[in-house]
Amino acid sequence: MCGRFVVARVGSELAGVLRADVVADDLPAPSFNIAPTARAAIVLDSAKTEPPTRRIAAARWGLVPPWAKDPSIGSRAFNARSEEAADKPMFRGALAARRAVIPASGYYEWRTDAGGKTPFYIRPEADEPLLLAGLYEWWKDDARAADDPQRWLLSFTILTRDAVGELGSIHDRMPLFIDADHADVWLDPTTEYAGDLLDAVVDAAPARADELVAVPVGKAVGNVRNDDPSLIDPVDATTGATAADGAASSASSAE
Repeated sequence: MCGRFVVARVGSELAGVLRADVVADDLPAPSFNIAPTARAAIVLDSAKTEPPTRRIAAARWGLVPPWAKDPSIGSRAFNARSEEAADKPMFRGALAARRAVIPASGYYEWRTDAGGKTPFYIRPEADEPLLLAGLYEWWKDDARAADDPQRWLLSFTILTRDAVGELGSIHDRMPLFIDADHADVWLDPTTEYAGDLLDAVVDAAPARADELVAVPVGKAVGNVRNDDPSLIDPVDATTGATAADGAASSASSAE
């Protein structure tokens, strides 16, 4: 699964990488602890123009389908299992025509063992965006006036698949990573045979997974109120101490 992620770069820094035509002016600030129901930047190709316009927009994490009575349903739909997306009413409409890419710096996952839960930060080895395949929807709040900017809610979910390799030793699910070669076709709302497209992205994801680095981090990430760069600092998996803690301890002993 993917229940927390990091976006350290936003706006114009992502526009070039993702070849975006339009970048929204209300994108959230960088965050090191994005949780479900929070806002994050997503990439989508708008079908309102021909050819489609690629946009980086702010969206709420947790898919809210058009038929929902209220947005609360989204809190349970922050992930979508790729094996079920084509069949579930919650996701199948979006899979057919409203596919998104979520740019991240990395994400967190928790490994459970006899000693409890250990959080890991999983990221590309190089300083480059980690692209996650997702779906998006627009939900209309009929209680608001037609000219109310809050009348329409843009929301998204992150697709997942079974985890492989080192990531499989941490958790049995992982986000559906997507590479640049598949991103253009994935985003294109005119692409047909969405089920086959999804299968191709699922099959390609393990190659990207093998390029990622997983490092244990401190338990502070478990509290959504914590949000600063120190959350991704590596710690000793046994003691929970950071490199800075170790250096301070050594200096103290030397004295």
